[in-house]
Amino acid sequence: MRSFLFVPGDSRKKFDKARDGEADALILDLEDSVALPAKDAARETVGDMLDVPRAGPRLFVRVNALDTGLTLADLAAVMPHQPDGIVLPKCEGPEDLRKVAHYLAAFEAALGLEPTRILAIVTETAASVFTMGQYAGVDERLWGMMWGAEDLAASLGARENGAKQGYHEPFRLARNLCLAGAAAAGVVPVDTICAVLDDLSVVEREAAEARRDGFGAKAVIHPKHVAAVNAAFAPTEAEVAWAQKVLDAFAADPSAGVVRIDGQMIDKPHERAARKIMAAAERGD
Repeated sequence: MRSFLFVPGDSRKKFDKARDGEADALILDLEDSVALPAKDAARETVGDMLDVPRAGPRLFVRVNALDTGLTLADLAAVMPHQPDGIVLPKCEGPEDLRKVAHYLAAFEAALGLEPTRILAIVTETAASVFTMGQYAGVDERLWGMMWGAEDLAASLGARENGAKQGYHEPFRLARNLCLAGAAAAGVVPVDTICAVLDDLSVVEREAAEARRDGFGAKAVIHPKHVAAVNAAFAPTEAEVAWAQKVLDAFAADPSAGVVRIDGQMIDKPHERAARKIMAAAERGD
């Protein structure tokens, strides 16, 4: 999954359009895009969305944050419809993840479901910045870690985050710690949305930089950003050719720790990178 498109949980029209698009996954949103009086109705709408045939994109649901007191009601409404994953906003650390994982374990046991993926948004409060290296081994459901800048700006008291020109240092710090924390936990790091809607060069640059630095996917808030993100995260022909050379070289000499390819010394970390590239190519990422 390369692209995660947010869809308001109270808009069946936007869902139908997004489902026919190119996003690899949709995040059906019960949090920020739904006003408090509309939460109950949105839960029913999201349940209907989840009941469509699953021939298209994966369907994740962003529940409300734990500090709202609404998380459990959200899960009770959507888990019978078997979402492909749960997005947990304002996750401040391992304890928040464990709590939601315990909730999910109960629903999974009652409904006969396999463990549900969790994509945790781990940078939305100042406190969360100090815990991103602590997620390794917390729960098998943790699939990915996403960073975001809007709520973090409010938590820090920042006047702006610099999204339109290039993120300011506190937000770059959060981005980089999310990337390192996800790598340490062995899960997928997911880049934040691009806040500039009409200049596609901005999302192209952000996606290219995210892919370059090690992110595995990017969130988007507008369908017209999806193609740029998918293109940035898809392995190029040159990358696939390089990866195949590396794998062929190690296959020819399984006992080798280092091989020579095109005048360069290639070792085991390169082999692991090559396997990731080939796996992405085979999935169509």
